[in-house]
Formats: sequence, structure tokens, C-alpha cells
Amino acid sequence: MTHSDLHDLRLTTASAAAAEAFNTTVLGYLRYRTDVSANLKATLDADPDFALAHVMKGYLMMLSFKEANVPTAVAALKTADGLIGRTTPREQAHAAGLRAWTEGDLDRTLAIWEQILDEYPHDILALRLHHFNAFWLGRPGAMAREVEKALPRYSRDLAGWGTLLACRCFAHEELGNYTLAEAAGRDAIDVDKGDLWAAHAVAHILEMQGRCAEGIDWLAGLEPHWEGANNLKHHLWWHRGLYHFERGEFDAVLGLYDRHFRNLASPITEAQPDLYIDVQNAASMLFRLERLGVDVGSRWNEIADKAETRIGDCLSPFTLPHWMMALAATRRFEAGGRMLEAMRKYATTAGTLNARLVADYALPISEAVLLRAKGEPAAAVRIMRPSIGGMYRLGGSHAQQDVLEQLFLDCAVAAGSNDDVALILARVAGRHPVPPERRMGYKHAAHTLS
Repeated sequence: MTHSDLHDLRLTTASAAAAEAFNTTVLGYLRYRTDVSANLKATLDADPDFALAHVMKGYLMMLSFKEANVPTAVAALKTADGLIGRTTPREQAHAAGLRAWTEGDLDRTLAIWEQILDEYPHDILALRLHHFNAFWLGRPGAMAREVEKALPRYSRDLAGWGTLLACRCFAHEELGNYTLAEAAGRDAIDVDKGDLWAAHAVAHILEMQGRCAEGIDWLAGLEPHWEGANNLKHHLWWHRGLYHFERGEFDAVLGLYDRHFRNLASPITEAQPDLYIDVQNAASMLFRLERLGVDVGSRWNEIADKAETRIGDCLSPFTLPHWMMALAATRRFEAGGRMLEAMRKYATTAGTLNARLVADYALPISEAVLLRAKGEPAAAVRIMRPSIGGMYRLGGSHAQQDVLEQLFLDCAVAAGSNDDVALILARVAGRHPVPPERRMGYKHAAHTLS
């Protein structure tokens, strides 16, 4: 007897229980829920020889962007390799995708998922993994291309319909196609009010268009549907914090920080206290606030403590400047120097696309963070300037990249370099529908320059 996935694609397992648990695992992954690991364990308990389930275990380890989890992914792949020969070509292709990912060949990883989607457009797992990884390589065009290729082959009766719409929304938001994006995102919420990715994608549109009151109401209205959600709900609260930040409501921002997106007592935070997205949320918000003279107290300390334990882990290039922000804010210059040296070593020895991203962008930006804290803004501007035009390749949304632009602006202002101030203000104006003179992090510089 054969079993199928959420979209009737064959799964190589003799166990109906394993197939059902695997489908629940994938659905939990699509919906950003905390029960994914438990359901995957149930899958493998029901069928320890389920090759695709072992691949899924490897995928989940790689999704953490944490070097310490890569050996577990490699071990899962090794187990899958011993079983994969008697599975379907689609499942074998997923094993190849995991192999490329663990080897650091991100272009080949994306290409494998694209090949899967060409032959099996209903493979929602391949679509979602491709969407995620293309995002963290700064490739919204690739995100949109795969969604648009799949769209004519989907219908509302498929389990992944809402996910497809949510991905369409976010891809087109990053491309600036806000009208199309918002319609897709709201349609996805109509399918499932608990779809965090759709809520997140629409939140980006509202942020980019300066619709702060709408954004606060949007997230507050959907929050009751986030039961069982994982760390992505922290990121949604961070977005809500951005709306309050733009309104100058800094006490509200700090309240959201302490009670929601950096609540250290939260079971989700306790389970993954140094998850890349949570670190980005926290550090970028504290940096924005301190730039405007807001006292953030001792909040940097716990991030800096964790940063020291992650020196040498470069799997998430975009996170590296955020780790450095914490070390710089707490004056841990020696640790910052060690982090830079570890990044240089990785950049010259890893031989991967990730290593090139670290060398060309994460390293100079992180060095600029440290130089700024040491009172050398002109040197920070000089070392960061060449990376400005290509730092989108680190991934992160326009809203997330914005903190790096504020970093450069801050250094340019402190260095008295009006040309560089004008450069970054023009860049920001070209990327963001709301002009700099109306945005909290830019308006002082914009009015001073004019």
C-alpha cells in the first residue's frame, strides 16, 4: 500500500501513521508552529526507515542557521542515504537538496528545489524551502518566479493554497508590487487567519507605506489566532514595535521588547535563546532606539553574552552585524576583534557562496559597527561604503536591511561627510515609499542636509 503527502505526491513508507504524522509535520512547518519536532519524532517512531522524514530532520537543522546543528543534519542525511535508493525520484531529489545545503552550495540547493518544482509543482515543501533560502540570499525575483510558475497549477482545495498566496504576497512586497502583494496576503488570511507568514507579509506592506495605525490594528486583530506559533510571532511583535517606533512611542516599543519579542522567560525563547531571527529583532531595535537617545538599560548584555559563544559561526551572514552591535554596545572590543578575525578566517577558507557574502558584506559592515563604537566614524564610513550597493545579498527584508542603512547614516553624520549622508538618504528614498524626512530614523539628517 502506498501513501501520499498533502498534495497526493507519493511518500515511500509502508506506515499510514508515519505518512499522517509526516504530513502534520510539514503542515506545522508551513504554519510556523512549535509542534514540528514532536510530529517529526512521531513520524520516525512510526517508521524509522522513512527516508524523506530523515531528510526533513536535516532540513529543520539547517533552517536554524546554527553551525552546531549542521552535524545533526549531516547525520540525518547519512541515514537517509542508506534508505533513499528505494524511494521515488522526488524524494531522492530532496536528499540531493539537503546534501548541497550541508555542503554550503546554496546555488545548487536552490537549483535542485527548482527542478523538483518544475516536475512536481505541488511539492509545497520544496516551494517553501526555496522561498526561505532565496529570501536569505536577497533574491526576491527568484522567490516570485517560483510562486508565479506554480500558481496556475494550484487551486483553493489544496492544503498549500494559503501558503502559496502568502509567499506570493511577500515576494511581491519585496519587489515593490504592493497592490498585488496586499491582495494575495489578505486572501491568504481569508484561507487561514492563523497564517503567520501571510500576516507577516502584509505587515511589511503596511510598514513600507507608513500605515502604522493600520499595522498595529492588523497584528492585534490576528494575534488571537497565533496559538502554538513559533518564533515568527516574535518577529510579528517586532513589526508592531516598528510601527510604534515610527510614531515615537518608545515606551510601547520597550514594552513589546520585554513582554513579547525578547521575553527571556518565554518557553519559546528558553528553547532557542540565540535563534538568528530573535537576535536580529532584538539588536536592530535596541540600535534604532539608542541612536535616538532612548535609554535601553542593560538589555544589550544578554545578547552580548550569547554573541561571544557564537564567534566563528557564520552560517547567517546577515546576523553577524547584529551580534557585533551587542558586543560594541557593551564595549566588548576584544571579543569584537575576535569575531572579526573568525569572520576573516571563514571568508578565506570556507570556499562557499556564504563565505563570499561574509567577506564582501558582513565583515565590513561588522567592522564598521565596531569602529563606530570606538569613536572612529570616518573609518567606519570608509570601510562600509563599498558594501552599500550589494548588501541586499545578505538577505533580510527592506525593513530589516534598514538598520544597516541607519548605521551608515549615523557614521556619515558623525564623520561630517555630507556626500555620504546624501548618498544613503537617496538610497533610502529610492527603496522606501515614505520619504526620509517623514521617517523617525532619517528625518533629522534629512532636514539638516536640506
